[in-house]
Amino acid sequence: MSKIKIKTKKEIELIRSAGALAAETLVRAGEMCKPGVNTLEIDEFIGDFTKKHGGISACLGYNGYPRYACISLNNVICHGIPKKETVLKDGDILNIDITTILSGYHGDCSAMFCVGNVSPLAKELVDVAKLCLEEGIQAAEMPKARFSDIGCAIQPIADEHGFSVVEDYCGHGIGRGFHEEPTILHFANSFRTPMIEIGNVFTIEPMINAGKPETKTLKDGWTAVTVDGSLSAQWEHTLALTPNGIDILTLPR
Repeated sequence: MSKIKIKTKKEIELIRSAGALAAETLVRAGEMCKPGVNTLEIDEFIGDFTKKHGGISACLGYNGYPRYACISLNNVICHGIPKKETVLKDGDILNIDITTILSGYHGDCSAMFCVGNVSPLAKELVDVAKLCLEEGIQAAEMPKARFSDIGCAIQPIADEHGFSVVEDYCGHGIGRGFHEEPTILHFANSFRTPMIEIGNVFTIEPMINAGKPETKTLKDGWTAVTVDGSLSAQWEHTLALTPNGIDILTLPR
């Protein structure tokens, strides 16, 4: 935890620029989420749009990851690999996770999209996952907040709705590096983590399951799914703590 970096105002603005491009790409990709569209088409658009606007898709080649973005459907928690064979159908929910490098800095965000008419359970899960992100952001903005307070704010929201918080994946610091210190847990914990300081830049990205929190990774080495087959949902922003409070750096311009 001692390696948590303090970013300058200039660095935060550079991260904001990367985050804005990631967010704009995410909005455009979301518009493609209709029945009959395959996830490889969406991924190729993401790669092309990012490159056209001067960015680099950080996921491509990261530890051997094969595509521009992660697209995770239904019971896939995260790191879903886009494929031509994965065709969207009415009732699907999916997360699109985009990380963009611009001028040497990373911006990381994800959002959920509903395809056609989804079930009441799916709609509730998507909404609660977004609320969990919002509560985590509010917790990070409280005076003398610690990174552990984020998970402690998220857990009760999931519990209240009968959902669970994935413990195997976490948020992280971000900047010149894709994944920097600290590691940010999204579940309630008693770790005495450092206080969040002005200049800290990090992601909050809670993954919420409709069933149990356990995960497993498929044979491709990337795709993480719920062990019980239940639906999963996730939202993510890159954030900075500034003298004026929490600043969301992954908003489209």
